[in-house]
Amino acid sequence: MKRILILSLFVAIISGCSPLKDANHTSSVTASGTIQKLGMTTFQYGTHLLKAANKTYALKSETINLDTYLDKKVTIKGKKVVGYPVDGGPELIDVTLVKF
Repeated sequence: MKRILILSLFVAIISGCSPLKDANHTSSVTASGTIQKLGMTTFQYGTHLLKAANKTYALKSETINLDTYLDKKVTIKGKKVVGYPVDGGPELIDVTLVKF
């Protein structure tokens, strides 16, 4: 009985120390390009696009009016939104900063 208790305690400690991937883990993104209004697409997320030299990003922001930067060359900073891309679309970025 004592061995089972010690073994259970050991397993509990080891499993509590093992790294687990957080479902809400997000990573930062910095990208430069031209912001465009999101038109008709095959994917249904984001409000704008950032057309970078070699990649396109879907954008959204609750704090920044992205319309202010339409057709302008900018650098954005934000966080990748977990669960995207879907439907063959681009990564979705929640924009927190826009610089000219």
